[in-house]
Amino acid sequence: MCCSVFKGRLSINLRDAFPHPYTLEDAEKFIANSTKKQPTEIFAIEYKGEYVGNIGLHKATDVYRKSAEIGYFLGEPYWNKGIMSQAVQLICEYGFKNLDIVRIHTGVFEFNTASQKVLEKCGFQKEGVFKKAICKNDIMYDEIRFALVKNDISQDLTTL
Repeated sequence: MCCSVFKGRLSINLRDAFPHPYTLEDAEKFIANSTKKQPTEIFAIEYKGEYVGNIGLHKATDVYRKSAEIGYFLGEPYWNKGIMSQAVQLICEYGFKNLDIVRIHTGVFEFNTASQKVLEKCGFQKEGVFKKAICKNDIMYDEIRFALVKNDISQDLTTL
């Protein structure tokens, strides 16, 4: 069942708007909303024929319309296997080719060092720290901001 991906420590790394516990009904609503956008901006992550997480690019609007925010999650049993690094590389390549963007950015909770390493491995640069910007479980945390700019890519993402 898809919802088994959401067990364990995953929720600590997600925004509070993400339902927890995550039900089959939540998954169905998410899929219905995600499939409406064209071109596709959100993808399932599959590993050995199993659904293990999601990744997406969310295009900005107005003066930020050439930028997109990347967001992703991976079920805890699949951490530290290189799955997310590959998914980030693929979606960045997709975004730059298909979404008319030149910049991909994100914010990471200060304690999520694994996600920070994924971004750095994929060529993202640390742009700054938003001090005490996140309130998670009534504790204030810093947000580490990262970005990847199309012209800054020094190598083909598919070779990483």
